[in-house]
Amino acid sequence: MSSAIRSFPDGGLSSESAFGFIEAPDYRNGVDCPATTSTETTMFCDPSLVHIAMTLDSEYLRGSMAAVHSVLKHASCPEHVFFHFIAAEFDPASPRVLTQIVMTIFPSLNFKIYIFREDTVLNLISSSIRSALENPLNYARNHLGDLLDPCVKRVIYLDSDLILVDDVRKLWNVQLSESRVIGAPEYCHANFTKYFTDYFWSDPLLSRVFGSRNPCYFNTGVMVMDLGKWREGNYRRKIENWMEIQRKKRIYELGSLPPFLLVFGGNVEPIDHRWNQHGLGGDNVKGSCRALHSGPVSLLHWSGKGKPWVRLDEKKPCPLDNLWEPYDLYKPDQLRRLKPHPQLQRSLNLIGYSNYFI
Repeated sequence: MSSAIRSFPDGGLSSESAFGFIEAPDYRNGVDCPATTSTETTMFCDPSLVHIAMTLDSEYLRGSMAAVHSVLKHASCPEHVFFHFIAAEFDPASPRVLTQIVMTIFPSLNFKIYIFREDTVLNLISSSIRSALENPLNYARNHLGDLLDPCVKRVIYLDSDLILVDDVRKLWNVQLSESRVIGAPEYCHANFTKYFTDYFWSDPLLSRVFGSRNPCYFNTGVMVMDLGKWREGNYRRKIENWMEIQRKKRIYELGSLPPFLLVFGGNVEPIDHRWNQHGLGGDNVKGSCRALHSGPVSLLHWSGKGKPWVRLDEKKPCPLDNLWEPYDLYKPDQLRRLKPHPQLQRSLNLIGYSNYFI
């Protein structure tokens, strides 16, 4: 997986400021869960595992830990869930500190942290309607096929501002048809044209990309990805081709979403809407509260401007923010604070650079 394992100097968040988190309950497998046969060196190649990829950074750390907590709490076999965290190389909290925090919150968690070199995408990112959408880490999902070990053939990508209230294995078991590379809830009632500029739609060479397809909007914060097909089809490069066109011709206003729509729109395996009740962050401009879509709920997603932990701290929560709060592990006023994990040295084995970036 990683031909270069590096240690990192202390820096970023201090233990005093970062360890306002409490330790999560220790979720264990039930009697019906299969036994694992993996060793520490092959642990992420075990075919019985559910693989989840998420970004990890100091700004959204509180949300990420709540998301992990929710996955474990509702998983039928929590010890069979493996997390692949993608951290930015120059995050204010060093990868070593982030690893220590994760280990101390979830001592039994199966995970690995990968370092994402932001300079691999900086020259491809164009300005967006919100500066937060220009964060290079938003584009790490494009590189999962290169970052994760080749034995990982399938992964669920999750944003950091969501919680699950259902067993993640149900999402994992969604079947992708032969030609489909990704699966996601689609929203065909949305005005698809608004995701691209007038220039794009007026250029027949550009807009004909959708000529033989019937594209629908989908949110890239929840995706089931066939990494085998992704690697074979070199989909990272296909996405980046559109990002290069965007730099020259300004064909969309949002950040990392439109290139996915251009490549996959109309060829996405539709997943039940219950797996992405998105938009709960509210209106991107006004920051207003949103209600749930009709139907059952398995995943709540605070996409949009407002984040539940911010509104809760400000004592101005939206009604649905109270559903996120029970999974929040940041409790700086409680006495049971985290202390550095006694096996911190092991964390160095959980940090690596993909061969692709060396």
